[in-house]
Amino acid sequence: MRALSIAATGMNAQQTNLEVIADNIANINTTGFKRARAEFTDLLYQAERALGAPVRGGQANVPEGAYIGLGVRTAAIRNLHQQGSLAQTTNDYDLAINGRGFFQITGPNGETFYSRAGAFNKNDQGVIVTLDGYEVQPTMTVPQDATRITINEAGEVYATIPNQLEPQLLGQITLANFVNEVGLEPMGGNLYKQTESSGDPVTGVPGDPGFGKIHQGYLENSNVDAVKEITQLIAAQRAYEMNSKVIQTVDSMYGTVANNMR
Repeated sequence: MRALSIAATGMNAQQTNLEVIADNIANINTTGFKRARAEFTDLLYQAERALGAPVRGGQANVPEGAYIGLGVRTAAIRNLHQQGSLAQTTNDYDLAINGRGFFQITGPNGETFYSRAGAFNKNDQGVIVTLDGYEVQPTMTVPQDATRITINEAGEVYATIPNQLEPQLLGQITLANFVNEVGLEPMGGNLYKQTESSGDPVTGVPGDPGFGKIHQGYLENSNVDAVKEITQLIAAQRAYEMNSKVIQTVDSMYGTVANNMR
């Protein structure tokens, strides 16, 4: 019976769905995390009676065919880049993007990564870095005698220096946008990598058209909705149980056939 293999594909699909939901819930407090959603498509269909086939005698065509679907498969796991809420902190190096855009981060091998997590600080050299020690692009070094760092909505970074009347401009934070944000490859550590699907990055100044503004002393929360995830979790559990019930029913039917043949 085809129902056995069809139900098996359904169980595999719901297992994938459950894994995606579990990852969302696990990262409910991860700064800048974007929830994911599993997308499914149906498999090939087997034709028992083709559409448009001539009926007996060739006088007319069949108006409806008989096609049996062979199950489901996972087509994609899509990261949903909706804005997360902003939470105020006490760290002047914490930055949140309100709107579109990604921070640009220099990876360990000199490659460029992209992130929405603005939990930054300075290292022993005074360079502004991520929590993993990766430099934020463009590289900016905070003077040792600086008493305060101020970052405005346009991404301009100023340092207050003793005995100087005006704050010193350290640099300009730029953001990167992509034509297809969901095409970015998640790397872990709140980082994304450019791919052919995402397109080339378009950089700009925060606050420009198409780019979000910078908020100092804030972090962007995960966009995971706990209530929605629990609802999806229950739906996935019910779907898994129904596919499992199909397999049990098929097994019972096989048992009926086997008993009748004895």
